[in-house]
Amino acid sequence: MSKKWFESYQEGVPHEIDMSEYKSIVEVIENSFKQFASKPSFHCMGKTLSFSEMDILSQKFASFLQNNLGLKKGARVALMMPNILQYPVALFGVLRAGMIAVNVNPLYTDRELEHQLNDSGAEAIIIFANSAHILEKVKANTKVKHVMVTQIGDMLGFPKSLLVNFVIKNVKKMVPAWNLPGHVKFLDALALGDENKFQRVELTHDDTAFLQYTGGTTGVSKGADLTHGNIVANMIQARAWIRNCITPGEEIIITPLPLYHIFSLTANCFIFSSVGALNVLITNPRDFDGFVKELGKWKFSAVTGVNTLFNALLNHPEFSKLDFSSLKVTLGGGMAVQRAVAEKWKTITGKPLIEAYGLTETSPAACINPLDIPEYNGMIGVPISSTDVKILDDDNNEVAQGERGEIAIKGPQVMRGYWNRPEETAKVMTSDGYFKTGDIGVMDEKGFFKIVDRKKDMILVSGFNVYPNEIEDVVVSHPKILEAAAIGIPHDKSGEVVKLFIVKKDDSLTESEVIEFCKAEMTGYKVPKAIEFRAELPKSNVGKILRKDLRAEELAKA
Repeated sequence: MSKKWFESYQEGVPHEIDMSEYKSIVEVIENSFKQFASKPSFHCMGKTLSFSEMDILSQKFASFLQNNLGLKKGARVALMMPNILQYPVALFGVLRAGMIAVNVNPLYTDRELEHQLNDSGAEAIIIFANSAHILEKVKANTKVKHVMVTQIGDMLGFPKSLLVNFVIKNVKKMVPAWNLPGHVKFLDALALGDENKFQRVELTHDDTAFLQYTGGTTGVSKGADLTHGNIVANMIQARAWIRNCITPGEEIIITPLPLYHIFSLTANCFIFSSVGALNVLITNPRDFDGFVKELGKWKFSAVTGVNTLFNALLNHPEFSKLDFSSLKVTLGGGMAVQRAVAEKWKTITGKPLIEAYGLTETSPAACINPLDIPEYNGMIGVPISSTDVKILDDDNNEVAQGERGEIAIKGPQVMRGYWNRPEETAKVMTSDGYFKTGDIGVMDEKGFFKIVDRKKDMILVSGFNVYPNEIEDVVVSHPKILEAAAIGIPHDKSGEVVKLFIVKKDDSLTESEVIEFCKAEMTGYKVPKAIEFRAELPKSNVGKILRKDLRAEELAKA
């Protein structure tokens, strides 16, 4: 598609990026270590590490992997930690050692962990002590030879580290008993690594940097093979988009989404680190009292999140009292941003909530709205530099402007493929190199794209397509509704009807109130025929509502 519209929406952003700027992710982060050496890099639980400290610590860890464990370039190393300082230290160390990072959700069950370790062929793992009992159950069934364990307070400095670790383990009882013979403590690994010299590894765009596993919301979790070139491209693309509103070395970004998730990994950890920003890590974003209290300590300039997180913050009584005078960028991704949430964010903070779009397979950014957009527009924006986006029909033919179809993306940030799954890769790639996202969308006359829904989430009511995002967007605008999820359930006459799951904001809300509200806002076949009130909705590790879990529950009832 034509890119003529591009310049009119984001002045100064190039049509094409220069991929020769950096050979690898390592070159980008090492440049930041030098350029911003004295600046703060990561902060967590009262402790701040500078860029120069990150440089030294990650070199020690890289040396440990190379010299003490004897791992070679290309070895897969799993990282299973929440947002704590150990994560970026270990991540940068793995990449600098020329190895492949395999990000793992620390909340995984033993079945999920075993699958990911075996699928990736991980030889080593750095694991959060709180999750070590899960690894104990499955380690014998995997190829993992080396285990490094870290406690939450390990990098907070003496005596705070001892106090925090004692409280978490012995007072709050958050660390189940575990036994992993031969494991190495993370701090001991750093000390051992310091005894030998880190050996630099030659890396190119073609080397794999991550096996980044899909969330599993559409089926079996698969490892997206993301190269150094993929991530470097997305860093350059996104940095070009934000460069007019940031000052290198001066920004503070709040990081509540886990860094092991592709959105936070690229946007917060890499892109903002590349411009010398301080990442304020929120270890437990579901503790909203603690989260809002932490926000009150900073004159933050950027924050990323998902719709459910922003919604929860907006409904916290202390959030509106914060200082938003330094806020420049609020970026929403991972799921659709709802109009009611975006408009309330603008009212309270005075700044727009910018919606962006991407996937694990695209490293992740593909589309973004202009940063100076005054109001929420319901769109995912326009393609970023060096990126083409098309809307395809079921035969992979491009549809006419304004028609619905599957969103397909082509650009240097698109994954090499799914790890060891050529058949699965072939299913999602077109013959001319476009990645088929599984998302249904449209493009308007100005070149802006809009997500209609996930292909598999579409509900078919008497031959009419009903898209859950539309239903949910309307429903959550009701003042008594906090969250909602819509799915299709079988029906004798119409094939499917809409069932709505609701979390109340006001206990007085009734089913009839919801139905009457929907009737006033939507055409008849879209109005829910079944409503279920719940205390909470099932969500992924980053807060995305899992419609597939709700569908599975309904199927089990049949």
